Amino acid sequence: MKIIDGTIASPLGFSADGLHAGFKKKKLDFGWIVSEKPASVAGVYTTNKVIAAPLVLTRQSVQKTGQMQAIVVNSGVANSCTGIQGMEDAQTMQAWTAEKLQIDPDLVGVASTGVIGDLMPMDTLKSGLEKLVVNGNSEDFAKAILTTDTMTKTITVQETFGKDTVTMSGVAKGSGMIHPNMATMLAFITCDAVISSEVLQTALSELVETTFNQITVDGDTSTNDMVLVLANGCTLNQPIELGTPEYDSFKAMLACVMEDLAKKIAQDGEGATKLIAVEVTGAPNALDARMMAKSVVGSSLVKTAAFGEDPNWGRILAAVGYAGVDVPVDNIDISLGGLPVMLASSPVSFDDEEMHDILQEGQLTIKVDLHAGKASGKAWGCDLSYDYVKINSLYRT
Repeated sequence: MKIIDGTIASPLGFSADGLHAGFKKKKLDFGWIVSEKPASVAGVYTTNKVIAAPLVLTRQSVQKTGQMQAIVVNSGVANSCTGIQGMEDAQTMQAWTAEKLQIDPDLVGVASTGVIGDLMPMDTLKSGLEKLVVNGNSEDFAKAILTTDTMTKTITVQETFGKDTVTMSGVAKGSGMIHPNMATMLAFITCDAVISSEVLQTALSELVETTFNQITVDGDTSTNDMVLVLANGCTLNQPIELGTPEYDSFKAMLACVMEDLAKKIAQDGEGATKLIAVEVTGAPNALDARMMAKSVVGSSLVKTAAFGEDPNWGRILAAVGYAGVDVPVDNIDISLGGLPVMLASSPVSFDDEEMHDILQEGQLTIKVDLHAGKASGKAWGCDLSYDYVKINSLYRT
């Protein structure tokens, strides 16, 4: 498998476009992904009990058809907590897109991100839709789905299956309200492999637990979080089946794309200055390891210590202790950026200058060894800065 330059439209048979419709004042805010034929589809959605209308509608369509040919997305207005009118607007968004593409409405996924509680400006939606084109500027799609993000998040990978080359691309947005438990983040993945919706869903559901569900920025699970994967079968490879070497290769591609996007979302947290990566080893089982890693990376005290470049390992140990994992705590090792700060649950001295250099880097890696088993788990997040408060206190204004 290799990583190449590309866009969400790099896999065969896909195109995309993005533009400024007017949901936001100046930035790009509207776009779509289109497949030349119906694609197998798999999805995971927010676990928040309050679910935005576009997600409700898209999930219904996925369950009904098991296929998707287009995804239309706006940013700036979330169409969440908007009642009956919000659902009607989402349905209209789906219907208008289907009419323009001359396809069945249930083959259209809809997604919205932005301010919660505002009704969708339908005139803006209609005029924007009239301007979208098939085979448009696919790089602009990645920009059009952003809200408070500071950068686009994309990746494209390729793998050889027999004589055929399969391409997979991913694009995501997410900066705040990031605490998925599939669980504002959106991610879309396209692929030209031949694979059924059922097999695709199996791979996605398994991998989301170790990727998107292992990131946190601020502990808030959005009402609009969704991941959709489309595979249109435009390559000539044989159908990918469970339990085969081809499935293992496909799953490795999907894992690479999802983990890369997850890390980029965590790194681009609102006001963030550094990525925090936590790895827990020596756990009784993988779930315990993941829970503990996410407890550490989600700790506000750990996040603020990272921002302040303070090697306060006591906060890490405290987060280990309240993670809800029943493991012995008398033989724990902790290191920051590879430099040990605790061995066998006892503090160790370290070089202050070396630690200072580590904490100034753009990524802080925290490792916790429990010495209580053979399982491991990872999680990703970011530091918590003054700018996070500024951004979110002024989000609507």
